[in-house]
Amino acid sequence: DVGTQAGGSGAGSGAPTAETAQPSAESVTPPAAAATVPDSPSEVRTPAPDEPVEPGMIGGPAEGPKTLVGYGPRAASGKRRPRKGREPKATSADLHEAFSTGRSVSQPVAPPRPPQPVKPVAGQGDGGTGALPEVGSVPATTLVSPGRALAKPPVRKLAKDLGVDLASITPTGPRGTVTRDDVLTAAGEGAAAPAPAGAGAPEVRDGVHVGGSQRETRVPIRSVRKATARAVSSSAFTAPHVTEFLTVDVTRTMRLVDRLREDREFAGVKVSPLLIVAKALVLAVKRNPQINATWDDAAQEIVVKHYVNLGIAAATPRGLVVPNIKEAQSLSLRELADALGELTSRAREGKTQPDEMLGGTISITNVGVFGVDTGTPILPPGESAILAFGAVRKQPWVHKGKVKPRWVTTLGLSFDHRLIDGDLGSRFLADIGAVLEHPDRALFWA
Repeated sequence: DVGTQAGGSGAGSGAPTAETAQPSAESVTPPAAAATVPDSPSEVRTPAPDEPVEPGMIGGPAEGPKTLVGYGPRAASGKRRPRKGREPKATSADLHEAFSTGRSVSQPVAPPRPPQPVKPVAGQGDGGTGALPEVGSVPATTLVSPGRALAKPPVRKLAKDLGVDLASITPTGPRGTVTRDDVLTAAGEGAAAPAPAGAGAPEVRDGVHVGGSQRETRVPIRSVRKATARAVSSSAFTAPHVTEFLTVDVTRTMRLVDRLREDREFAGVKVSPLLIVAKALVLAVKRNPQINATWDDAAQEIVVKHYVNLGIAAATPRGLVVPNIKEAQSLSLRELADALGELTSRAREGKTQPDEMLGGTISITNVGVFGVDTGTPILPPGESAILAFGAVRKQPWVHKGKVKPRWVTTLGLSFDHRLIDGDLGSRFLADIGAVLEHPDRALFWA
């Protein structure tokens, strides 16, 4: 490169001659000290024929500004300087052409790289035919390596987890990118490629992803679970809940259960502690009838019900259902055991009828079968009390002045505080505990 352009010889000559245009050895600098040459000859003043030229200067007057080789005036430009090593430097032929023509020496632009193959995308530049569009019409971001789909790192990670081949997906995102929804759709339609080694391919069953290494499982909200969610949400934000707890020694109840299992009157029927709890609740309702009521907001009345439709919460694959035993207050212990067995059996098999879940007045949820001590259950809609029956465990207990291992359980009663105050709720819960602690009380209260 040179600092300035070569000056012409002869006054009034519009272009330099061949003799004057040939640069001398002293006027050409090595390429290492090269600088940009002005874009036009008018940027550097050409000295007059009789004007002295200072040695070491090219076209610079003796009395004018001292323009050293390699530090000539730079053309104003808003472009960034090219990085080193990206573009080839000017050659001696370029310098010779600059001196002979008077044009500036510009850095030659590196030849453009040949365009990389573009993955065919339906609807992009080809009218949906799948042909490759012209390079000039394709954005730079769509030039990708062959066989590699456009997708963001999180989408690639999701596709890897689901075992989906990105190359097999038709992209719907901007500029032909594969989106998260594209991957999920491909996985849901079973269009996934074989899963990576060590991970099972995801199985799709009834719209639910089963197995595989996916990090999320999406389960459609079925009618039963949707109805349960709507019911408990309405109850939780309508009735002010209060929950009380009572720990009871149920050793005598467990002995009664063992005797009933051996009694021929109960042959062929399942006898469990839940049967005695259900009978104790019915007896406690008889002693505290106001507990078996409901709040009628439209009529502004408290409706006390003189019948007991005893609901039993049952967990099923379809969700939580609470079928109820109609007229439970009129059933004997054996009849109550039969009704309880049929109700729970139909619930587990998913055969519970809609009318069996209507008209409940008070309910029991048996969380003890899961090893849970107790809970704070939410009231079913239209009911004012629900009892949580916890796990029965052997624990150290003071009995007749001595610490002995006894069967112990904890009861939790949730009730609607609008119509049931603490006094009524406490007496009702205490009556249930009294029957469980001394089952012979049922003979007197019946």
